[in-house]
Amino acid sequence: MTSACNIREARPGDESLLLGLIRELAVYEQLEHEVIADESLLSAALFSPEPTAHAIIAEYKGEPAGFALYFFNFSTFLGRPGLYLEDLFVREPLRGHGIGKALLLHLATLAHQRGCGRMEWSVLDWNQPAIDFYQSLGAVPMEEWTVFRLDREGLEGLVGR
Repeated sequence: MTSACNIREARPGDESLLLGLIRELAVYEQLEHEVIADESLLSAALFSPEPTAHAIIAEYKGEPAGFALYFFNFSTFLGRPGLYLEDLFVREPLRGHGIGKALLLHLATLAHQRGCGRMEWSVLDWNQPAIDFYQSLGAVPMEEWTVFRLDREGLEGLVGR
C-alpha cells in the first residue's frame, strides 16, 4: 500500500460521497441506468442500528479515491461466515497507485480477523483489467457456478404466486 493512501470506515455524512462513487462505478460498468440508490437508502443500509452492509473509503493524498462495499454471509459447508464484496471501485485517474490493492487487503484482513471461511465477489466477464488484478492477488474464478437473480419485480411476482 502506498503511504499516500488511507483506508477508513464510512461514517454518517459520507452518503453523498458514496453515492457519487457508486455512480462513477455504474458509468464505468455501463450500468448507470440501473442506479436507483439514494442517500437515504445508503444511510439506512450502512448506518442503522443493524446495518445490512458496510463500506470503506480510500483516500489518496487526502482526497476520496475509491470505495468498497461489503456484507457478511454464511457458508453452510464451511460452517463459517464469509465476506461478500459487492463493489470495489477506484477513480480512473488514480488507478495504478495501489489503492485497489489496499482496499482488498483491508477487507481480506477483516475477513481473516472475523474468522471468515472465504471472501467472494463477482466481476463482469468483459472487465479484463479487474480479472487480471484479482488473479494477480491469488483470487480464483468460480467458473462452474452461475449467478441467478430475482430483481424487485421478480420478488414481487414470486411472492404473489
